[in-house]
Amino acid sequence: MIDLHLHLDGAITVPIAKKLAKLQNITLPAETDEELEDLLSVPASCESLNDFLKCFALPCMLLQTPEGLSEAVRLVCDELKNLGLFYAEIKFAPQLHTEKEMTQEDAVKAALKGLKETSFKCNLILCCMRGEGNESKNLETLRIAEKYLVQDGGVVAVDLAGAEALYPNTMYGELFAKVNEMSLPFTLHAGEASGPDSVRAAIDFGAVRLGHGVRACEDPELVDLIRDRGIFVEMCPTSNRQTKAVEDMKDYPFMDFLEKGIKVTLNTDDPAIERTNLFLEYEYMEKEFGLTSSQRRILLNNSIDAAFTTDAVKEELRKMI
Repeated sequence: MIDLHLHLDGAITVPIAKKLAKLQNITLPAETDEELEDLLSVPASCESLNDFLKCFALPCMLLQTPEGLSEAVRLVCDELKNLGLFYAEIKFAPQLHTEKEMTQEDAVKAALKGLKETSFKCNLILCCMRGEGNESKNLETLRIAEKYLVQDGGVVAVDLAGAEALYPNTMYGELFAKVNEMSLPFTLHAGEASGPDSVRAAIDFGAVRLGHGVRACEDPELVDLIRDRGIFVEMCPTSNRQTKAVEDMKDYPFMDFLEKGIKVTLNTDDPAIERTNLFLEYEYMEKEFGLTSSQRRILLNNSIDAAFTTDAVKEELRKMI
């Protein structure tokens, strides 16, 4: 199993949160595991991506020291390994971990330290963030990504995350011009909370991978473009259901994309917040959409092809499936 779209702060489960709190002498705002899980997970009343994003407040509080961030990466990687995954790419935004003493570079160093302390095969994707007045922070993220970029075993790409409906990709042309100038591999969230124009902008930037991409289905010509260019689409069904990226899951375009020959991959996004894992995502697609074993294998091969890693590692992964 391979997860290419997984956010670190969205993967802080109750056991991990308790360990991080103890390590940093932080008092958690919950007396029981059930109360803590409610704080770490999206409520049934979630109405949008913006509501969904509110769930990140507590995990982020636990990721503001080098010790906490390193341990979080290690614990998440170990949890993925114990679940039976054999490769993942973890996304995180260094600028969101600077509320205390860390700089963005400190945060990246801490995450890399955690990566070295696990035997699980994993790489890191640094996220820039959507918002007002953070242009300099995003440029700093790019500079750090350029400094630490490797083909495997560390920082392998960049991304753009956050409230897409408020800040669509059409606003970030200058940022991705810089990404291309620096020759940084990248994926970016597109077509989750904003429509086809946001997806087209991502493609115009040169994206080889799209995070979510579900709203592309509103434009048949765009769907054909994604297929013809061989662009990978990192789809996350439970996340898309909970954030209302798709109003009715009967209209979820996953199987349509797959059958049209689009290079779809199946991922979790924020497993702790969604109370899911990659195996549950596959079970959901099999039960609700009739995903077959042969289609499952196509998804796994797509994930290997899409991974930001070396050809040698990809060959190793193919042997595992």
